[in-house]
Amino acid sequence: MISVGEARERILALLAPTGAEIVPLAAAAGRVLAEPVVARLTQPPHDVSAMDGFALRAADGVAGMRLRVIGAAPAGHPFAGTVGPGEAVRLFTGSVVPAGADAIVIQEDTEHDDASVTLREAARPGRHIRRAGQDFAAGETLLAAGRVLGARDIGLAAAANHPWLAVRRRPVVAVLATGDEIAMPGEPIPPGGIVSSNSHALAAYIRAAGGEAVILPVAPDDRAAIGAAAAAARADLLVTTGGASVGAHDLVQAGLAERGLDVDFWKIAMRPGKPLMAGMLGGVPVLGLPGNPVSALVCAVLFLGPAIARLTGRPDEAPPTEPARCTVALAANDHRADHLRATLARDEAGGWSVTPFPVQDSAMLSRLAQADALLLRAPDAPAEPEGAMVRVIRLDSCGM
Repeated sequence: MISVGEARERILALLAPTGAEIVPLAAAAGRVLAEPVVARLTQPPHDVSAMDGFALRAADGVAGMRLRVIGAAPAGHPFAGTVGPGEAVRLFTGSVVPAGADAIVIQEDTEHDDASVTLREAARPGRHIRRAGQDFAAGETLLAAGRVLGARDIGLAAAANHPWLAVRRRPVVAVLATGDEIAMPGEPIPPGGIVSSNSHALAAYIRAAGGEAVILPVAPDDRAAIGAAAAAARADLLVTTGGASVGAHDLVQAGLAERGLDVDFWKIAMRPGKPLMAGMLGGVPVLGLPGNPVSALVCAVLFLGPAIARLTGRPDEAPPTEPARCTVALAANDHRADHLRATLARDEAGGWSVTPFPVQDSAMLSRLAQADALLLRAPDAPAEPEGAMVRVIRLDSCGM
């Protein structure tokens, strides 16, 4: 068995970012930039007024000075002339500062009518003027490739005059559940069977992580059927659930081997999720998750999330961890890394306190839905008393 860290590195080594596609700016939110966004213009393109007021020469800006108003320049309608001695031009927020003017006095500091303005405050050179290029200049790189685009990024790209953006194509991730006992929600349940939760839970996680999920029909416990279903999938990554081990009824490896599967590894020293497989099938990376729903989703947090990040060109580090104080004593751990489902609360000092559920069965999906975090226990970790500091993965921080 290999460690969690080594397994993640070996899975990521099987993957490469998807190619770029061009999308309208309005459809780019949440996507990952494939190319830098470079300013196509200078912003602001001219010196502009930051306030409503009067443009004048700083030399004339003496408190009590009365100036002749020679025109007005609403935003979008620049004044065509030049401000000379004893003159002023009425401006509004965003107005282009006219030639000859090097200061602005805001309207609250004046007495004015259409013909003249008297200054109640002295002017200072450059005050209330937004200089050309103050925000950015043409040719400047504004957003780097690999950035996940949010609302502020969309606004910046729009201001830089980009109606289209090059983004990473959303990776297609096919999900194949296997097992004679499996029925999809709403379908007739076979004798001794169960309703499949993995396909829909994993598909939701894939979409939250930035991929496009394709749920394949359930494959029965038949090597040929499993192999045919996998070979027919058109995806950047194939995720299977169930049957990844090597027992008599664990047929995923055998079925995919008949189609040319090259297995990289299939056991990890972790709990839950020991029987996890990774390999390549005809150029398509394959991630074989356990069938137990909690095991499948814990493995999704640890491995599938970073895999989709790699496919979309985002940083593909391990899920972030945070310190927390454990509210119960912890027994010594065995040779497998443990991921205990737990709840979080803020303690008196403002930090996290964490309480693992007393029962940690990997089939108890209700406990995972109630959990806030995974409490991490390293292999062979010693017993810890109540109040010990531990590390946790917050489930809301990784799309779960």
